[in-house]
Amino acid sequence: VRQHRDVHVVMGNEACDLDSTVSALALAYFLAQTSPAPKAAFVPVLNIPRADFALRTETTFLLRDRGIPAASLIFRDEIDLGGLHHAGLLSLTLVDHHVLPGADAALEEAVVEVLDHRPLERDRGPPCQVTVEPVGSCATLVTERILQGPPGVLDRTTAALLHGTILLDCINLSPAAGKVTPRDVACVALLEERFPELPARDAAFGALQAAKFDVTGLTTEQMLRKDLKVLSSDEAVVAISGIFEDLEIFLHRPGLLQDLEAFCQGRGYLGLVAMTVSFNERHEPTRKLAVYSRQEPLRGTVSPGTGVGHQLWFAPEPPVFLGPLPSPWACVAAYAQGNAVAARKKVLPILRAAL
Repeated sequence: VRQHRDVHVVMGNEACDLDSTVSALALAYFLAQTSPAPKAAFVPVLNIPRADFALRTETTFLLRDRGIPAASLIFRDEIDLGGLHHAGLLSLTLVDHHVLPGADAALEEAVVEVLDHRPLERDRGPPCQVTVEPVGSCATLVTERILQGPPGVLDRTTAALLHGTILLDCINLSPAAGKVTPRDVACVALLEERFPELPARDAAFGALQAAKFDVTGLTTEQMLRKDLKVLSSDEAVVAISGIFEDLEIFLHRPGLLQDLEAFCQGRGYLGLVAMTVSFNERHEPTRKLAVYSRQEPLRGTVSPGTGVGHQLWFAPEPPVFLGPLPSPWACVAAYAQGNAVAARKKVLPILRAAL
């Protein structure tokens, strides 16, 4: 701000998973390399506090494996986006999401570009450039963008980051998981063609999947923060946590109820939706869902007889087919998800509309 230097931030979503992180790093690097006589500094920002980075175990693994030190990264608590915007110096590119949370609403007018693979929830008029495509990984859209650019910009490190991210997001390109598209497959093949020394798909995916699902030693609070999104309205704020563990195991963690209550009370959440996922040896997912709240109306929100429950059961895209499961706790409603390919990004808009 003191030097009146324009800053172009590329930022992923607040869950800051591997896809958000790598998409931000790779696209910011590409823009910095290809923008003619740039007057702006291109800055990838990881949309979490630095203290939370250790919880993104697959991300820390891949960046460490590729020789990228955490000290070279910039986190959300290390840059004053509001101050830059107030000074008229901020341009913002959103990757892996296209709707800023309520706390960032003031930054909306700084958004100049969006790359996302979620269903479009709101339109953006010109001059904002919008690319929203139903691919398995946002890293696929970034890869396509880089490959369409000048030759020679894509290097081995960036290729390895994008390659591993697409494989992890698309469950090793397994059709059974319901996430992969022909464009994801094509990008992986193109990256391998340009860089034959990239690790074999099974090895790359296996290492990243093991790192992602390694919750050894994590407290319940850390597990809830590891992959967290927040839905807010005038009436309520609700946490949505991706949990990389089978629901029955999670529900029987020692001290779970006290931990859930402390987590929600400390952050002002009316309740929490835990969306669990686990995989069998054929990479086929099992998804379950639990709703914790001391307020019964919120727990009943996703039951089949309610409006959102009816949508989750019967909405044509995607039908989730929730079925009740026994819960050891009166303040936790548990459900099996019959349609295991309906991942959180597909369910979230329905939950957002209801909650």
